[in-house]
Amino acid sequence: MAVLRQATALKPLRKKLSDGLLPSAAHQKQNPKSDHNTGLAVDLTHDPKGGIDCAEIFEKLKEDKRVDYLIFSGKIWSKAKAKEGNRKYTGSNQHEKHLHISIKAEFANDTSPWFWWLNQPKIITQIGAKIVPIPAKKAYKAEVCTCCKVHGKK
Repeated sequence: MAVLRQATALKPLRKKLSDGLLPSAAHQKQNPKSDHNTGLAVDLTHDPKGGIDCAEIFEKLKEDKRVDYLIFSGKIWSKAKAKEGNRKYTGSNQHEKHLHISIKAEFANDTSPWFWWLNQPKIITQIGAKIVPIPAKKAYKAEVCTCCKVHGKK
């Protein structure tokens, strides 16, 4: 799935212990209606030290048209109930170690960037890059020509 590949490309040293795409037989039996069974869900390991902070990603992905719903840290958010904001997730797995991302079927093959904000410079860096320091005084001495008498100097 593009989510996992892109996360690893951006943060190659991130932990992947709770990553998941296709479910185990036990998961299929326990959750026959899971969107993992259709390949329309992905679990992304929460690894803030490795650059993948699922709390931040949970909030940012609410803007992504491909997302159907998100589950992380005891909260669920869905496009269908977006006006209600984050709701308490009542499932048995509170998703403390990973973010569950459910993808709308019409975007199943969309590989455009999932983490568009992660490869952007921070605002302060952008502002700093636009500031050009002006030296208080010349940091160099003017060269005196010593090549010939044309310039009037030896």
